[in-house]
Amino acid sequence: MQGASRESLASLRETLGEQTGSAGAAALAALSQELFGVVSLLAAQGALRRTLSDPGLEPDNKVRVVDTLFGERLAAPALELLRQTARLRWSAPRDIVDALEAMAVEAALQQAEVEGNLDEVEDELFRFERIIDGQPELRAAVTDRNLPAEVKTELLHRLLDGRVADVSYALVERAVLAPRGRTVERVLDEFTELAAKRRERLIARVTTATALTPEQQDSLAAALGREFNRDVRLQLVVDPDLIGGVTVRIGDEVIDGSVLRHLGAAHRRLTGGSGLRT
Repeated sequence: MQGASRESLASLRETLGEQTGSAGAAALAALSQELFGVVSLLAAQGALRRTLSDPGLEPDNKVRVVDTLFGERLAAPALELLRQTARLRWSAPRDIVDALEAMAVEAALQQAEVEGNLDEVEDELFRFERIIDGQPELRAAVTDRNLPAEVKTELLHRLLDGRVADVSYALVERAVLAPRGRTVERVLDEFTELAAKRRERLIARVTTATALTPEQQDSLAAALGREFNRDVRLQLVVDPDLIGGVTVRIGDEVIDGSVLRHLGAAHRRLTGGSGLRT
């Protein structure tokens, strides 16, 4: 998001906090589902997106549109968030959809916090991401646009029922059924990063050729924490093709210390070619 949208997202997050400060798990789950429903509608209705994000329309007029369309369909917390969304300025129509999706995820994560399993949810989202990344047949099934949603839902129930927290299941199902042009892995990654932000920490995706020992994990987490001046939580991926070394991704920043990278650099120096791709 750019300029105005970033500021509006921050304002919307404040509104969410005011609406849900003392909410229980059931209320937060209902709010999250309602907001996801609005996201699906706005994603499909370009004219409505453009109307609610049009800087040329008076905010009160846009709020009236919201009340007309959603006043009888949404509970008070979701309706107020949508009204606030209409009052704010957005750099692009898509930003409204992204912001409301983030609020839906935030509500779900707050539910996990109330239930005392936010860390568990964070880990389960990452593990499912790795599972589908490593199983081509499963990935093909959950990403098949021709496979009916109810079939994908039944598949997820068979895989996850009784094995993950309710919030984890809800977010995985959302990532599979409504990725909105992104890969399922990318959606889960974004959801995981939002979970980390609730803990005011960073997620470091660490890829190594062989598994790190607990001591190595602690040492790396401490070093990254000093570098970024934040608590850092590691998500570990073992990739034998890396040959050796370690690659760390935090957000959009990549710290690449792999042997493969150094081999590629040496090859480029010797041949003047493009070298090995990392």
